[in-house]
Amino acid sequence: MATEVQGRASTPAESPAWWRDERKRGFVAQILTIAIVVLAFWFLISNMLENQARLGVPLSLDFLYGTAGFQISFSLIPISLDSPIIRIIETGIINTLVASAISIVLATLIGFLIGVLRLSSNWLIARLATVYIEVVRNIPLLVQLLFWYAGITKALPVVRQSIMIGPDIALNVRGLFIPRPVPGDGSWIILVALIVAIVGAVGIHRWSKQRQKATGRQFPSIWTGVALIVLLPIVANFAAGSPVTWEIPKLQGFNFRGGLTMAPELVALVMGLSVYTSAYIAEIVRGGIIAISHGQTEAALALGLKPSWNLRLVVIPQALRVITPPLTSQYLNVLKNSTLAGATGFPDLYAVIGTSQNQTGRAVECVAILMLFYLIVSLLISLFMNWYNKRLALVER
Repeated sequence: MATEVQGRASTPAESPAWWRDERKRGFVAQILTIAIVVLAFWFLISNMLENQARLGVPLSLDFLYGTAGFQISFSLIPISLDSPIIRIIETGIINTLVASAISIVLATLIGFLIGVLRLSSNWLIARLATVYIEVVRNIPLLVQLLFWYAGITKALPVVRQSIMIGPDIALNVRGLFIPRPVPGDGSWIILVALIVAIVGAVGIHRWSKQRQKATGRQFPSIWTGVALIVLLPIVANFAAGSPVTWEIPKLQGFNFRGGLTMAPELVALVMGLSVYTSAYIAEIVRGGIIAISHGQTEAALALGLKPSWNLRLVVIPQALRVITPPLTSQYLNVLKNSTLAGATGFPDLYAVIGTSQNQTGRAVECVAILMLFYLIVSLLISLFMNWYNKRLALVER
């Protein structure tokens, strides 16, 4: 009897059926999901290609090299009515990137300032910051863009009554006119000087951090770097015989000629995006600062640090680890919200693609270009912000 029991115990257990194995079931489910998604995409794409062929307009990008036949109001590169469509699309891409980049910088600066002010011990300042955030966040962006365009830029004086900012800068209903640098022979020296100044500023900043860790003494690396970046190209320009000259805008007839013109449509778009996004960034900054233990602030004050130093050297560097991830989402929102530029009449990529689609009838290709652009730029922004976030992360030993 004992031998029989021992023999039964030594018999290997039978393996369960595959549908009872959780890992195998999960693997099969993933394979089926992928297959269904691929088949769905294949059906949609094949159906689209079939319909395009039936209509006599097979997919092609040859239309990009045809004459555009339309002009846009703002361009940083030379274009004309005879320019190909791809040139107009390039203009739209540049306009979108410029407006988004300026808006991101302004929104970050305003947002950080308002976020810090909301935590101020001054009752009036803190309440004013709170009112700013609540009012701006609860008004739709489209309404704010219309306000900046119709209520602000269109209320500026006419050309003959322009607001002069200094002798060479004019502001009127047609835009902001500023001097334009004109590079000449030997201007490459100034570019080299600028690159050297930027590298030097980065090196000074790193040296100052190592010096502070070793000795505890601070060095004004930020102001030194700014002075280096500003002054070195100026010195190089004079040393090279001033190869860069300035084209000054002058009133000729009914408008200013020469110089650089910042169109009122661009100003309205940038201000609307910046103010709207800054309210959300302010709340992100406030939350990041609150997340830092109050003991850090008390320890810094106990060491004799001034409140401004405490904020800049202790609180903000630690809060950035909390602030950066949600800040990435706001930067992506600025890029995507720039598609509302049509409300101000600014010719961004979305508006240019819409006009090109109407001109050529190539809806699928135009929408594909639009989607691909926003996808690539959004991924690049995310990639950079993720890299920056990793640099801020604590390194465990």
